[in-house]
Amino acid sequence: MEVTILWADDEIDLLKPHILFLEEKGYRVIPVMSGRDAVDELEGGTTVDMVFLDEQMPGLSGIDTLKLIKQKWPQLPVVMITKSEEEHIMEDALGGKISDYLIKPVNPNQILLTVKKHTELRRLQSERSTMDYQRQFREIGMQLSDRMDAEEWKEMYRRLVYWDLELAGTDDANIHDIFLSQKREADAQFCRFYESHYLDWIAGREEKPAMSQTVIQQWLMPLLNSGTERPTFLIVIDNFRYDQWKMVQPMIEQYFRVERDEMYYTIIPTTTQFARNAMFAGLMPGEIERKYPQYWVNEDEEGWKNQYENELLDENLRRHGLNIKHTYNKVLNAQYGRKLVERLPELMQSPLNVIIYNFIDMLSHARTDSDIVRELADDERAYRSLTLSWLEHSPLMEMLQALSERDVNVVITTDHGSVKIDRPVRVRGDRDISVNLRYKQGRLMEYKASDVFEVKDPAKLFLPRLHLPSPYIFCRGGDFFAYPNNYNEYVKYYTNTFQHGGISMEECLVPFILMRGK
Repeated sequence: MEVTILWADDEIDLLKPHILFLEEKGYRVIPVMSGRDAVDELEGGTTVDMVFLDEQMPGLSGIDTLKLIKQKWPQLPVVMITKSEEEHIMEDALGGKISDYLIKPVNPNQILLTVKKHTELRRLQSERSTMDYQRQFREIGMQLSDRMDAEEWKEMYRRLVYWDLELAGTDDANIHDIFLSQKREADAQFCRFYESHYLDWIAGREEKPAMSQTVIQQWLMPLLNSGTERPTFLIVIDNFRYDQWKMVQPMIEQYFRVERDEMYYTIIPTTTQFARNAMFAGLMPGEIERKYPQYWVNEDEEGWKNQYENELLDENLRRHGLNIKHTYNKVLNAQYGRKLVERLPELMQSPLNVIIYNFIDMLSHARTDSDIVRELADDERAYRSLTLSWLEHSPLMEMLQALSERDVNVVITTDHGSVKIDRPVRVRGDRDISVNLRYKQGRLMEYKASDVFEVKDPAKLFLPRLHLPSPYIFCRGGDFFAYPNNYNEYVKYYTNTFQHGGISMEECLVPFILMRGK
């Protein structure tokens, strides 16, 4: 596709050799002799990919022309050409008003490099990413054929998240299909690994990685036992995936130094009721029900399933000899979030402050129920972008900015992730069957055993037993349960929505990030 350059300079005739050089390289150049002529060209509908502006032109100066252009075409790259490296030019460049600046006299190669930088950078980066991934495709495939342990699976997921984000900038449909195919293969292998080790991990028959029921003891409590008076803020973003963390990390790193970038394994079902209660209690759900029955609400009982998280955390801390003051706040709306920022001096008096943000979980549910939100988060890339946009304008970002100016530990983590579902698995059951799309528990369930991870005895999962017999079944990868009744409508409604409760890298490998202000 031909790139068109609009070049405004009152001595444009002297730049004829530069213009001929660019035209020989395949670029189209529209020369004009004033800023007014440049604005007229744009207002006349001329399609332009970038603009060169001489700073010092009679009449409408380069700076004045820049202001007019940016008012109407804010995304159009503008390169200022100036006789001196004046401070205000650099300030405008840093402020994003101009894309670049060049110091006179300029040579043709300088001009060519600048054009490529601002019109072809995305394409060149995309092509480079595609070639790099193609080189690594075989290496990743070979690693997937090996037997990997829990730490190696975390590194594999990091690698796949990296390529997911890198390839998001390319329009090459073939490379996207290749990556998606490899990611599906990786998810299938991960599910086999998880299923073959999970029961041994939770039963203590095999050394386990950090998991929902151990992560606070293993990674948070050492911060509280460090001997310093530095408060710790534990920020739990419900349903926050590792790729979402990597998407927002550059924005957060403007204020913080990341000291630990980790992942832990969630328990199943990967839902708030089970995974987050287990995280705060330091116990499996079945153990919570036995040890603290007053703090557990079963699925078939009325009531909010996570209303005792603060009490469970308090018991967990006390069991480990930490009788410390701590606060617990759940942010369900922006108004409360901003009030919490105002209360920061008060929170600084507590060694531990827990703050729950439910926005991403609400976003995933809204995406299922709202056509508008479905369109806004049409794919994985858009889903991540919505997360970034939310955080940028959220009370959480205000809180993080305020915390970055204080001597505190900040931990960002979650209870589980979510996965985009697109493959229905048939299941039948009576009216008491659980409603989650990614796992089911109930009597008289009918399903194909090879389609699911099946555990017939809930005691082996350390989960409450509601009925006898009452097995648990879990979906893998992008699968989801669908009932035979109204099957087609049901499948159409839920396909390509984000759900959680089952087994996948996105749901089970979740971030644990430790940061301190710069």
